[in-house]
Amino acid sequence: MGLLTPLAVRVGSWSFMPKLLPQITATDKFIQKWSRGRVTILDVAGLPNLKLTVVGRKSGIPRETPLLAVPRGADWLIAGSNFGGPKQPVWVVNLEATPDAQITVKGRTYDVHARRLEGTERQTAWDHMVETWPNYRLYESKTDRQIKVFELTPR
Repeated sequence: MGLLTPLAVRVGSWSFMPKLLPQITATDKFIQKWSRGRVTILDVAGLPNLKLTVVGRKSGIPRETPLLAVPRGADWLIAGSNFGGPKQPVWVVNLEATPDAQITVKGRTYDVHARRLEGTERQTAWDHMVETWPNYRLYESKTDRQIKVFELTPR
């Protein structure tokens, strides 16, 4: 966690933030490209993150998505929260279709295998993730769907 993390948590709780997601993602992708993957918006906020690359289930084209991610040992936890929106992010469906993916963390790329967590295992991971990003609870309260949680394990 960094000095700006409390500010990032507050900004992330604003109700209009989901509407800005395309602009935030585009800006983050630009910063990552400019820094060769070494800096992200989430880095500036002091939050752990990664870039997920997963093959599109229909197109077969690799798709990149910057995500807040919580480390757990050698693994990473990610959530398909979509700011608590009614629909899950497209990367979730792609990852379920092709669980072998890549992540880039601080400019280094790793092959990973994704596993969707369910039941008590999901709840334990979710509680761990909420410690890093309390707004996950807010997102959970805003949607009728259960937010999917994945564990990314290095291959």
